[in-house]
Amino acid sequence: MSELATIATGVNLVWLLIVTFLIFFMKAGFAMLEAGQVRAKNVANQLTQTIITLVVGILVYFAVGASVATIVGELTGAASLDVAGAFTSVYAPTDPNAWANWLFGGVFAIAAANVVSGAVAGRTRPRMYVLYTAVIAGVVYPVADGLVWSGGWLAGMGFHDFAGGAVVHTLGGVSALVGAYLIGPRRDRYGPDGTPNVMPGHSITLAVLGTLILCFGWYGFNVGTAVKVFAVQDGQLVLANFATVGRVALNTTLGMALGGVGAGLVAWHRTQKLDTLYLANGLLAGLVGVTPIADAATWPGAVLVGLVAGAQLPVVFSFVEHRLKVDDVCAVFPVHGTAGMLGTVAFGLPFVTVNAFSLRTLGVQVFGVAVIVALSAAVTAVFFTAAKAVNWARVDADTEHTGLDVAAHGVETYPEFGDQERIGVPDGGVVPDGGRPESDIELVMAYIRPDCLGEVKQELAEAGAPSLTVTDVSGRGSQPSTTGQWRGEEYVVDLHQKIKVECVVADTPTDDVVDAICRGAKTGQKGDGKVFVLPVSEATQIRTGKTGTEAV
Repeated sequence: MSELATIATGVNLVWLLIVTFLIFFMKAGFAMLEAGQVRAKNVANQLTQTIITLVVGILVYFAVGASVATIVGELTGAASLDVAGAFTSVYAPTDPNAWANWLFGGVFAIAAANVVSGAVAGRTRPRMYVLYTAVIAGVVYPVADGLVWSGGWLAGMGFHDFAGGAVVHTLGGVSALVGAYLIGPRRDRYGPDGTPNVMPGHSITLAVLGTLILCFGWYGFNVGTAVKVFAVQDGQLVLANFATVGRVALNTTLGMALGGVGAGLVAWHRTQKLDTLYLANGLLAGLVGVTPIADAATWPGAVLVGLVAGAQLPVVFSFVEHRLKVDDVCAVFPVHGTAGMLGTVAFGLPFVTVNAFSLRTLGVQVFGVAVIVALSAAVTAVFFTAAKAVNWARVDADTEHTGLDVAAHGVETYPEFGDQERIGVPDGGVVPDGGRPESDIELVMAYIRPDCLGEVKQELAEAGAPSLTVTDVSGRGSQPSTTGQWRGEEYVVDLHQKIKVECVVADTPTDDVVDAICRGAKTGQKGDGKVFVLPVSEATQIRTGKTGTEAV
């Protein structure tokens, strides 16, 4: 009997820690998702906020949050209140392995705090976010945890939230909406007449990468909530709540996939384009929707909830942006807030779960969601209002214009793009009539279409060009502007992607190099580019110290 109990305990602990580490890895997903959706000048700030959430959130949850959850559960539930015991269970448990359960709760707490970060990006003071992370991890999330998961008031009523659709996601999404409303939109986000101006994020690549990391980590959220693999019953080793883990895994996957389908279809209907970002956000909305019911949903129920959670995303985001005038940078409220509400309430709807339908169950779910919404909205409103009153909430206009990376952190995420190349005519250069400045060394600099690079390289090789430097750039010339799309909103693209080609020539005739570039880059359409020739006053070969034409 004792051997079986030891095996069960060991396996359960290993499983709990594995899924905890999986949820922890979601921090990388949050970092990439949010960094991709902000402007390049605010990327380092957004990454810093993710680290702040980790450091401050986990420490505050350890210091007070875990105990608050236990106290709220006992205070509002059937258990007798034992404040001293609540703190003892965190700092001096009789079984040191109990700290594994604390860590599992801790990664949930920092996930709730991280949800808010994406909505208020690009204009929030770092010090304010430090404090708000502490409020989420130390007060808001622990109180919701106590009411639902630690035996509190809502748990006694029969409120069901399997893995955090309300306690984590609705809570975080509503906090994000209230915070973004109170802190105000980014500078120039709305015109004088209230029309929203599109501000595309700097990297769709990072946004999609972050999405896929979050999708992977979500299995830790949902499947991992079945924290006990084995139990000992009548002297035998049996499956504990792992008995239905297959249902949880299937429903999680179906909800994710159908969320992408729902968001993609609605975006296509609205714009006649398959919007990449809406498709990615739809995966997350579907996951949020199925999270509270993953243990009880039928597979058709998971399909329905995932589809609706994804489909509401473009509609709700448009309402928040155009009607409420709230600048929710990363679409946090429709992804986490409304999707979490829909999924949690769906537990009480007929045919969605394996449970028999009853109006009481539906009423309890609606009431529980309302309590979580009121809790998160009230605390966030008080905190942000107080932070605004002491000028701690928002950066000043100059900082916002410059970007928080430089102003708040003293770094540039892409410093190599900040260097400006300055090339001029050498002193004493003589310009003959109709010719170029006299120089033994010249720099041929061309801006061409990216797809013409292969042909240009071949032509230059045949012309005997001795050197070649290639850089990705963007610019504007005679090529007409195009229309881009960012989360369903169109904007004008007048800076086009180009390739900058540079050749320093001495022995090879400059005109031959120019002709070679023109042959390789010409398509006959506007936007083929231009070639410039500039004199080079001096050249030095680093390895040998040779100068002048010998260096070239």
